[in-house]
Amino acid sequence: MELKEFVEKMRDLFEDTAPEEISEGTYFQELDEWSSLTALSIIAMVKTEYERNITGKQIRTCATIEDLFNYIQNLEITKE
Repeated sequence: MELKEFVEKMRDLFEDTAPEEISEGTYFQELDEWSSLTALSIIAMVKTEYERNITGKQIRTCATIEDLFNYIQNLEITKE
């Protein structure tokens, strides 16, 4: 998993936010578009794209997109 690829996926999730506003340093929870539905979209994306499970509570501990990326990197891969 690469940070640049992760940022691109986050840009896809925040479709009403201009792509140039979303970078590794973006405080994603401060974006106007942030909501519980966006958090659910992140949970689903992480599960399908990176085979890891993350909760809303874990997402809230991350400030920036890079923080979230690093947090996900340290999660164990889901074995189903």
